[in-house]
Amino acid sequence: MAVQYKNAQVFNGHEFVKTDFTVEDGYFKNVGKNSNTDQSVDLTGRFVTPGLINAHTHMTIPADPFYWTSRPQNTVSKTVLAMQNLKEALSVGVTYVRDVGSTDNVDLTLMKLNLPDLPGIVGSGRALSMTGGHGSNKSGNPDDGTLEVDGVDGVRQGARTVLKEGARNVKLMATGGVSSPGETPFDVQLSEEEMHAAVVEAHHKGFPTAAHAQGTEGIKNAVRAGIDSVEHAIFMDDEAVELMKEHGTFVVPTLVAPRAIYENPDHLPDFMVKKARQVAKAHLTSIRKIVKAGIPVAMGTDAGTPYNTFGHWVVNELKMYLDAGMTPEQVLNSATTVAAKLLRVDDYVGKVDNEFEANFVVLDKNPFDDFSAFEQAVAVYRKGRRVVNRLDVK
Repeated sequence: MAVQYKNAQVFNGHEFVKTDFTVEDGYFKNVGKNSNTDQSVDLTGRFVTPGLINAHTHMTIPADPFYWTSRPQNTVSKTVLAMQNLKEALSVGVTYVRDVGSTDNVDLTLMKLNLPDLPGIVGSGRALSMTGGHGSNKSGNPDDGTLEVDGVDGVRQGARTVLKEGARNVKLMATGGVSSPGETPFDVQLSEEEMHAAVVEAHHKGFPTAAHAQGTEGIKNAVRAGIDSVEHAIFMDDEAVELMKEHGTFVVPTLVAPRAIYENPDHLPDFMVKKARQVAKAHLTSIRKIVKAGIPVAMGTDAGTPYNTFGHWVVNELKMYLDAGMTPEQVLNSATTVAAKLLRVDDYVGKVDNEFEANFVVLDKNPFDDFSAFEQAVAVYRKGRRVVNRLDVK
């Protein structure tokens, strides 16, 4: 059945413009045109955006540090958690995610199932970490979420392994981080040469790569290796900025990840809270440099890290981009067209346009006035199916 949506103010990548569009078989049709349909919905006074994309999530990690206290940890329970997290993402208009480190390959399984009431997924499966590196496999369990690799040949084999398992993105650990004990963001881990081997393998398959890179030298190693996106980018210097411009590197800031930690210190280890507070100012300063230089920013939150839920913190991330110097237009594009391009799904996701997936959000208020609109009166559609309705629309 075809449904025409009339009189909406639709974001076209630059501004909101009054536009009619039709949804049929899960795709946009006749955008900007009147059409004869079985049903029509009047959206006068409402604002429509493409569905948002969160380019940095961990769906099998609970933001609640006490989540596993009374629950068994196995593939079934982790899948239940992932589905709960993804449904929460939908509640604020996120209709696509990239998962950059999942246990038990739950992200890859859900990606293949492509369930209609969940966001679309670009899965990475296991992240590649040096032996003992960030997020490394401490349990020895092959389903623990990381694949430990060393040397160029080892990393190449690791990339081939996760691609064989179905990954559509390869995640690499270039530095230490905030949430792991015994390391700092400045620890250089996988080398430029090692990461380049993985980049080559992913690009042979037409898939992107992402590097957890917080410290300056690790960021530069990742960029020189040809990585598609640097995740976090906490400590940038001018050379790193110029390298990114030269290589066309994207940045996924995850500004809210340390903030969610230091704003909730009571039940977290002191080392984690201390590091989160230490990096916060430098993090925002670095993203301001990136924005000023015109480096493409794709929205990502690191959802699943402590207290960093899949819903509310998305809105906080968008607001923090304004603090980093982005315009409302740039902020919304970071979560739609720019993120879609990074994930290599931009030929069918990220726009309200003909033959694109009908992933869209109906808002009661203009988000350019306040991005909290995504938490308020909204209706969310995934491939034309209404999956969230806090508005009186059909």
